Parts: sequence; C-alpha cells; structure tokens
Amino acid sequence: MKIKLIAVGKLKEKYLKEGIAEYQKRLSRFTKTEIIELPDEKTPDNASQAENKAILNKEGNRILSKISEREFVIALAIEGTQFPSEVFSQKIETITLNGYSDITFIIGGSLGLSPEVKKRAQFLMSFGQLTLPHQLMRLVLIEQIYRAFMIQQGSPYHK
Repeated sequence: MKIKLIAVGKLKEKYLKEGIAEYQKRLSRFTKTEIIELPDEKTPDNASQAENKAILNKEGNRILSKISEREFVIALAIEGTQFPSEVFSQKIETITLNGYSDITFIIGGSLGLSPEVKKRAQFLMSFGQLTLPHQLMRLVLIEQIYRAFMIQQGSPYHK
C-alpha cells in the first residue's frame, strides 16, 4: 500500500517539516508515503473571479498530472464529509479491501481546488468549517492517517 499526499504551496516552517517527518517515519511500519509539493500561483490582491479561476485551473492541472488512474483520490474540501477518526480509519480499510493499493490525498492552495480536481476525487473530505492554513493542514492530515492505522491495529494511541 502507498499513501501519497499532494499539496499546493511550499512548506517553509521548520516545526511543520519536523512534525510531518516524524509522522512519515511512524507510518513507515504500515505503508509507504510520498509527499508531492507543487508550486502555488501568486494570487494578486483584489483578484477578479476570472483571475482566481485561472489560478485554480493552473494549480489543478499540476495536481492532476501527478495522479494515475489506479489511485483512489481523497480531496480535502470544506464542503466534504466530516467524520470521526474511527470512521476515517474504516474508510481507509474499506478502500484497500476494494482493491486500491494507492490512496492519494490532495490539499489545495489558498483558493482551494479546481472543479476538475474535485471531480477526479472519489471522495471529498472535510476537517470542519474552520479555515486552517494549508501548510498546517498537511501535519493534521498525516497525523490523522497515522491515527487511522493505529486504530486498525487496536492501539490505544487514538484515545
């Protein structure tokens, strides 16, 4: 099994890089992980709807170029489904039982995700209606993926 995380934007903060590296290390006993960092487009102040749409399309094309047909894609989107960690763990387990060995998570840039990326995803997932920096979201997501595997193992970690 392989977990891939595609994220728009460069991670600059040392503490976030260290946290993500720690969870990647912990996850290595369960699965291979890969993080693909894609450049974000600069959004001008007071950008028009057309400019925002063009930015989303450019970022979306970059994202889609990193996904193969055989991957199960979960996109993080505010309008996605929310659920507790135990249900998330079951979702990952069900995906693998349905024959997928590659699961790809997508975190968009500051404008979110293009409609084409959302359409490609088999599932839209939300961590709630709070607005979080997409850099921080990487750490939160990878921790939840690790937690999902620990739940599957029956570990007390998740409590």
